[in-house]
Amino acid sequence: MDLATIIGVIVGTLLVLGAIALGKSPLIFVDGPSLLIVLGGTMGATLIRNPLSAILGTLGVVRKAFTTKLPDPHTLVQQIVELSKKARKESLLTLEKIQLNDPFLARGVSLCVDGLEPGQIRAVLEAQISATSARHRRGKEILDGIGTAAPAFGMIGTLIGLVQMLTALEDPSAIGPAMAVALLTTLYGALIANLFALPLADKLRVRSQEESLNMLVCLEGVLGIVQGEHPGCIDEKLKAFISPKQRGATAGKGPRAAQAA
Repeated sequence: MDLATIIGVIVGTLLVLGAIALGKSPLIFVDGPSLLIVLGGTMGATLIRNPLSAILGTLGVVRKAFTTKLPDPHTLVQQIVELSKKARKESLLTLEKIQLNDPFLARGVSLCVDGLEPGQIRAVLEAQISATSARHRRGKEILDGIGTAAPAFGMIGTLIGLVQMLTALEDPSAIGPAMAVALLTTLYGALIANLFALPLADKLRVRSQEESLNMLVCLEGVLGIVQGEHPGCIDEKLKAFISPKQRGATAGKGPRAAQAA
């Protein structure tokens, strides 16, 4: 679970609600027509822009990106080095008995055990990296689209409210509701875009980059194993993917052994 996302959403929502509650009447910020304009318009625009399957797929991608904890790259490097030591000392076939928590690394090791050539392994794993990045990119694009549509329909609601207000100037009792629609739609659109859609899109981009980094570490590590490279060489090569800060924090720590099935 990504605590930063949860804390950010909760804190942001509570602060906005708290500011509303400090006013004279919080109920003045609740307006059905304004919600219909913003939510209905944003939903309609999103459905027009994207296939339904892509929208439903985005929900799964976003959920996975924020609820699945990615392994630390340094932990992956340690595990891959241990796998290379075992393969070098015994054989590639012994790696089949090792239980791996990372699905991508497990698939790479499985390809090694199956006897595929390094070029074939690279092609298969790079295809999976590309497909995963494409799914994340599509999800970010949909969230960015929501972040663009919500304020736009907020402005549309504002125009609707202003038209209603200007056509009812002779009736003072109708000016208030029309002005509420004019202002609240802008507020709703801004909140949806800047508190939810756009921040989630940026978080998805960050998580996608982190997952791609882990996949590249696994790819290069698996290729090093199947090519019979020395574990020390694999260790140094994979450390290039780790930030200098992480390398300094973990300096001197020996690799942890992989868990046997």
